[in-house]
Amino acid sequence: MKNIYKILIAFIGVLIVSCNADDVDNRPIVDAVATSEITSPATGKEFVLDVNKPAEEATKFEWSAAEYSKDVVVEYTLLIDKKGGDFTAAKTLATTKNVTNVSVLVRELNQVAIELGGKPEEVSSFDIKVKSTVSGGVPQISKTLISINVTPYTGKVTYDFTDWYLIGAAVEGGWDNNTDTKHQPMYRDGKNANLYKFTGFFKAGNFKLISEKGSWDSQLGNAGGDAIEIKNNAGEFTIPADGYYTFQFNTTTLKYTLVDYNATAAVTHSTVGIIGSSTSKGWDASTAMVKSSFSAHVWSLGVTSLNDGELKFRANDAWDVSWGGNTPFSGGGTGDNIPVAKSKYVIYFNDLDGSYSLIPNQD
Repeated sequence: MKNIYKILIAFIGVLIVSCNADDVDNRPIVDAVATSEITSPATGKEFVLDVNKPAEEATKFEWSAAEYSKDVVVEYTLLIDKKGGDFTAAKTLATTKNVTNVSVLVRELNQVAIELGGKPEEVSSFDIKVKSTVSGGVPQISKTLISINVTPYTGKVTYDFTDWYLIGAAVEGGWDNNTDTKHQPMYRDGKNANLYKFTGFFKAGNFKLISEKGSWDSQLGNAGGDAIEIKNNAGEFTIPADGYYTFQFNTTTLKYTLVDYNATAAVTHSTVGIIGSSTSKGWDASTAMVKSSFSAHVWSLGVTSLNDGELKFRANDAWDVSWGGNTPFSGGGTGDNIPVAKSKYVIYFNDLDGSYSLIPNQD
């Protein structure tokens, strides 16, 4: 009986090897024949990028079709590297399939120029090639390259944080998650990126949170008891009656608190603005923020260009009442000047506790 099993196993092994050999023999072989070469723009072209036109086309890149020994789908990758680089650390400008041209936007060219070491407001040179592949293999790369000169503007600052926006019947903006709808973000702790808090007015009703305005893909909600959950169709939090509350949660411990807040002694300010060396008016005058019609102590400012420098918040265009912080992007509760890196920001502020949120990299 043992000999029969051995013979059977050996026979199966021969079949497997035979099938694999047949598969290899029948597999179509694709050989590289000719590389793609860039035909436009001409080498040496100059690009001075405009910070006010990020969504406009910087240029259209065109190249000849790569040739292979069979009729296959070819994927093209437009690569850019610093002048004289060997393309091992190149960045990808764009990818296409069977298409030999692509438009690159100002913001896209600007960002890769910054990432490759280009300095804002200074001209830098870069080399560009096209790589072609078939199903991820049989790579070919341009034998020649073009060089371009790019003067970038200050691009995206490093911002590795998640912003959570309140959404629902109990909060400003209701359940409409449209990107243009006003939604209040939670204020992230400046020294603990997992801790978020908001003190303000809530209506009786339910709410949850989304991490990207205009999308339901990532939600934060009530998981029962004092627990939160981060998933699609997350549970809702409930506000029992109109009033002021402090809502806080931690995305590491997955716990939350929701408690009453006594706002009867809170001063209602007629104006609040930003001021400082990072603002267009410097330390000479405030730039007014917009008061929320939903909550009298919440302020915001739409897309705003800020320079490298500092800023503070102050009430009534005077220094009698002012707020600051010592951490970039978010924080509050101190009298320090807030450090700011050059970018475009959407700015939020809460005069009840001095919390602020400066969300960068806005178009």
